Amino acid sequence: MKILVTGAKGMVGTALVNNLKNIRDGKNKTRPNIVVDEIYEYDIDSSPEDLDHYCIDCDFVFNLAGVNRPDNPEDFMNGNFGFASQLLDCLKKHDNKATIMLSSSIQATLSGRFGDSEYGRSKKAGEELFFSYAGETGVKVAVYRFPNLMGHSRPKYNSAVSTFCWAVANDEPFTVNDRSTELELLYIDDLIEGMFDLLEGKELHCEFDGVETVLIANGRYCCVPVTHKVTLGEIVDLLEEFRVQPITLMMPKMPKGSFAKKLYSLYLSYLPAEKFKYALKMSVDNRGSFTELVHTEDCGQVSINISKPGITKGQHWHNSKWELFIVVKGHALIQERNINTGEIVEFKVSGEKIEAVHMIPGWTHNIINLSDTEDLVTVMTCNEVFDPERPDTFSEPV
Repeated sequence: MKILVTGAKGMVGTALVNNLKNIRDGKNKTRPNIVVDEIYEYDIDSSPEDLDHYCIDCDFVFNLAGVNRPDNPEDFMNGNFGFASQLLDCLKKHDNKATIMLSSSIQATLSGRFGDSEYGRSKKAGEELFFSYAGETGVKVAVYRFPNLMGHSRPKYNSAVSTFCWAVANDEPFTVNDRSTELELLYIDDLIEGMFDLLEGKELHCEFDGVETVLIANGRYCCVPVTHKVTLGEIVDLLEEFRVQPITLMMPKMPKGSFAKKLYSLYLSYLPAEKFKYALKMSVDNRGSFTELVHTEDCGQVSINISKPGITKGQHWHNSKWELFIVVKGHALIQERNINTGEIVEFKVSGEKIEAVHMIPGWTHNIINLSDTEDLVTVMTCNEVFDPERPDTFSEPV
């Protein structure tokens, strides 16, 4: 399949082209039904001759080109409707029946706060042009009215989320006029998966009740159903948690598919290079060191423990706290004793065969570096973040 992407250097175009290349080059094997032979990339610096050449033999068109921040309002119609006309005329010229996807906007509903939108009117005109083209030629046309898009784009341009991410990541000031303002956001990765569904003929159809999407099997429009409705206040509060994470070590909850998970990935993409790395506090003594790596609200913490040759650490027990010891370098003996029955168990562990050993509540335990020359490196996880006010840790030799 030869695929033409217009607006290939925009936020959506860049992400789509990158991921189409992953399929073309065999790096993404999750979509075996999509075969990409060639990708034609058209953008503002391309020539009319390029477009003409691409329209000769392309099998599928993603029309992502458009104008959303022109100097003059009339340029909305020229940029959105005008180019769409040029593209369709070029396909007609070569009698190319390729399926065409159109990137429109929820503003094309011309309802609610979008009721007097020049941008919306230009998008609506483009939609009608494509529907007329489909009726005239019999070509399959897939029109998507996207809500606010959420991906790596230029800050201070047309995405409040990108602006906030950039500002927080770079310690720049920003203003939130109304924390209660709600946005419907479509994350770029979900959009791309929706485009892959379209390539496989599995796209979802819908109609619109004002700006609300209503899934309908034979709807006029197509849609990506995975969106998130969040307020500006919720967004900036999450970003503040992300900002202080290297200091507090507390990783916010980010369940699978959640808005927070997607926002964190986007936030990280705006970090300046000097923030890619951050220092961790090492507690160092003559036995070695102990460093907390990450804290979580509901799954405790992860730490790295380094023991010098011959050193024994631990020698304590817990009421309810449990730990996992995972030796990743060196050789160790782990001993545990039930404080009530006196039962003792021992485990020899090594970084050559990585295993996890439970430290059971009510069992005092230790870990002994068996080497006379090498440090012992152990990953330790615990079901709660250490609280010095309630440590639940009581000294007792095994």
